[in-house]
Amino acid sequence: MNKKLALWSITVGLGGFLFGLDVAVISGAEQAIQKLWELSDWMHGTAIAMALYGTAFGAALGNIPANKIGRKKTLIWIGILFFVTSIGAALSTNVYLFMFFRFVSGLSIGASSVVAPVYISEIAPPKYRGRMVISFQLNVVAGILIAYFSNYLLQGVGGANDWRWMLGVVAIPSLVFSTLMLFTPETPRWLVLYKKDYEAAKKVLAITGEATDHIIEDIKNSVSSAKESLFSKKFFKPLVLAFLIAFFNQMSGINAIIYFAPKVFQMAGIERNGALLSTVGIGVINLIFTITGWYLIDRFGRRTLMFIGSFGYILSLSLIAISFNGTDHSMIVYYVFLFIASHAVGQGAVIWVFLSELFPNSVRASGTSFGCLTHWVFAALVAQVFPYFAANVPGAYIFGFFAFMMLLQLLYVWKMMPETKGIALEDMGNNIVLH
Repeated sequence: MNKKLALWSITVGLGGFLFGLDVAVISGAEQAIQKLWELSDWMHGTAIAMALYGTAFGAALGNIPANKIGRKKTLIWIGILFFVTSIGAALSTNVYLFMFFRFVSGLSIGASSVVAPVYISEIAPPKYRGRMVISFQLNVVAGILIAYFSNYLLQGVGGANDWRWMLGVVAIPSLVFSTLMLFTPETPRWLVLYKKDYEAAKKVLAITGEATDHIIEDIKNSVSSAKESLFSKKFFKPLVLAFLIAFFNQMSGINAIIYFAPKVFQMAGIERNGALLSTVGIGVINLIFTITGWYLIDRFGRRTLMFIGSFGYILSLSLIAISFNGTDHSMIVYYVFLFIASHAVGQGAVIWVFLSELFPNSVRASGTSFGCLTHWVFAALVAQVFPYFAANVPGAYIFGFFAFMMLLQLLYVWKMMPETKGIALEDMGNNIVLH
């Protein structure tokens, strides 16, 4: 793979690092803010879910600046927004100010989940597209790991205000990301379709090693002269596929674990110190198996990884539910690790790749935005209700429900999900929309 191409995908993937860092860092702060501001279970869930409500809006609207000002400039502004909101949340003096900054931070997360995978998919040759887009997911899980580790190291720093330091650390990589983005090019597909700058597009394509004139003609021909609506009958199938993969991603309970990992471990009888340390284990397992998914996705394909992940989900969630139903909870930590491994090699590795390549050029940004919106709406709902259910419903029922939903995901993968490995983006419409 061309070194510049790899460097660009890694740089853009740092948007995923901010995404993962910001998503997971709240796990170390959520119990502290509940105690500090004496929040009810419902208000606690609202305060934590506020970032996810913002994320849903960011995902819904992220395609607009991505199309209007370009993928590159949008990502630069996302980094700046991360910087401002991380400091704002850390310095909040009441829960409403905290929720405001977390909501705006969520806009950054949602937009990055749309724009970064689209950017990478649009500069990547088909042969390497899966691995290059997974650089985004690798950065997400690296961010999650660093967040958990940072939370563990920062506990007790500043006494009861240690959560402020936990949230504030996001500001540093945010500035680094926006600075590095200044040195990346715009994607050739945006340059052709939205700016009509064919010469600039040729220069970028030449670096990727693709046949420039042929690719530019394919890009131009892939879009109808009439403006196409995402919600037309023509795109019904990819819309359904995008909705379902995003829906099942959250119905696995992954964000209940990521956001409330210490709470889950405390439900199993582990003290706060040990619970925070166990979350570092989640981050390590997540990273190891995401790297495994990175290695396998362009060799085995997206569908195969989803089969592996689905079986792993069903097994691990069933074991967690059974353990909560008994008196011995000592194995729950290890079952959660198995769950995280299953997610990382399956849904975690596949979802952003699949969403970014599922739609044709004419509606790619808006189609990816739709899939991400679905993902984050259900993520917000899970984060909103989980504290209430964790306090009032036995863990066996909660994780038994997640296991049942993963049985349904297995049916989705088996009966509906197409393989997109190795297909050129310009040919994606013929392979998915028309079949």
